[in-house]
Amino acid sequence: MTNPLAVFLAVLIFAGLAADLIWLDGQATLLLSRKFFQLIEWLAFWR
Repeated sequence: MTNPLAVFLAVLIFAGLAADLIWLDGQATLLLSRKFFQLIEWLAFWR
C-alpha cells in the first residue's frame, strides 16, 4: 500500500465517522461496534 492510498483511506474513514456523528448522532458507529464485538465473541467460541 502506498502512502497516498493510505492517506486517502484514512481521510475517507474519518469523513464517514464525522458524517455519522453530524447527521446520525453516531448511531451507525454504535451499530458497527456492537456487531464487531458480537463477531469477536463468535470467533472466540470457535477458537
